[in-house]
Amino acid sequence: MNVPYKIVFLITDLDTGGAEIMLLRLLSYLDRGKFDPTVICLSRDGPLGEKIRSLNIPVVSLRINPANPDPLAWFQLLKYLRQVRPVLLHTWMYHSDFFGGLAGFLLKIPVVWAIHNSTTNSQFTRKRTLLIIHLCALISRWIPVKIVSCSEKACTIHEDLGYAAEKFVIIPNGFDLGDYRSDPVAGVNLRAELNIEPADPLIGMVARYNPQKDHANFVQAARIYHQAFPQTHFVLCGEGLTWDNAAIVAEIEAAGLRDRFHLLGRRDDMPSVFSALTLHTLSSAYGEAFPNVLGEAMACSVPCVATDVGDSSFLIGDTGMVIPPRDPQALAAAWERLMNLSQEERLALGERARQRVQQLFSIVQIAQRYQDLYKQVIDCGAD
Repeated sequence: MNVPYKIVFLITDLDTGGAEIMLLRLLSYLDRGKFDPTVICLSRDGPLGEKIRSLNIPVVSLRINPANPDPLAWFQLLKYLRQVRPVLLHTWMYHSDFFGGLAGFLLKIPVVWAIHNSTTNSQFTRKRTLLIIHLCALISRWIPVKIVSCSEKACTIHEDLGYAAEKFVIIPNGFDLGDYRSDPVAGVNLRAELNIEPADPLIGMVARYNPQKDHANFVQAARIYHQAFPQTHFVLCGEGLTWDNAAIVAEIEAAGLRDRFHLLGRRDDMPSVFSALTLHTLSSAYGEAFPNVLGEAMACSVPCVATDVGDSSFLIGDTGMVIPPRDPQALAAAWERLMNLSQEERLALGERARQRVQQLFSIVQIAQRYQDLYKQVIDCGAD
């Protein structure tokens, strides 16, 4: 009887970001007959920690304060790795890549890095993180066996920074088509909750409140679009997007659209939110690699309009529209073009979007690509 390979997944935190969600999805579909996973989190484990534990996977939190890291915590990481004795260490995000890489090198454990970010601009990235990125570039030729990037764009950016180009493997994010599918009844119910008529256009964006997502661009596009199509409603959903957020409320009120906007905050019923939308948008200005939210909306058969950041264009393909970032005129024009389609044409576009996710980005096939990579690295280490 074959014993499953022990793998440790090391990640900086387990908040609800794109990399963290992708790790949860991967662990949910990992073949436990072949792989025995443990997750170590450098800081507190966050809201996804319990979800991973519910999969009967151990989660260890080192509780390192990112603002004031304790060097002794690295020795704690060494201690856990010695206890688990994995045959492979898969690190996620820069700090984990660096500290986990050094630990793996010292303990002679093969290391795979993961990159889920496409911005290393000093204007948008903390100085400490920039230092870690450049240190990773320096040691990338010696430490990791492979470097997984979820996007072509992120791969190119990091190669230009000096990361070892020959070690990159591109595996896009995957999406669970069982969890994410159109639910017309839930969509109608959410519209009723918001007092929006079933026939009224509803354009929305699901994204936490953060400068990267450029909600101001969305609001300005809404102002432009509303002048020609005043019956349209707009919804923003995500952490920090409530009427208590003075900054976004000021943007909405300056646009004269308070009665047209709906702020939902963070919700856990995302298929219901997507199913209520006519169009979904991601108006990010920078930093996206392979945006989960676009694939999730597409899996729910919703056409998407996104700014050309990261691999958004590749993800959407011919099932929606991609426009330049920081251009509300272009965003409003893209909305108008898709809204001018007949209902039947728009529904067909949404179905094409789901089919694209099913054909290229289903979590089943993406998880298999990760498992094939793990087996390849483990077999090479055994030779």
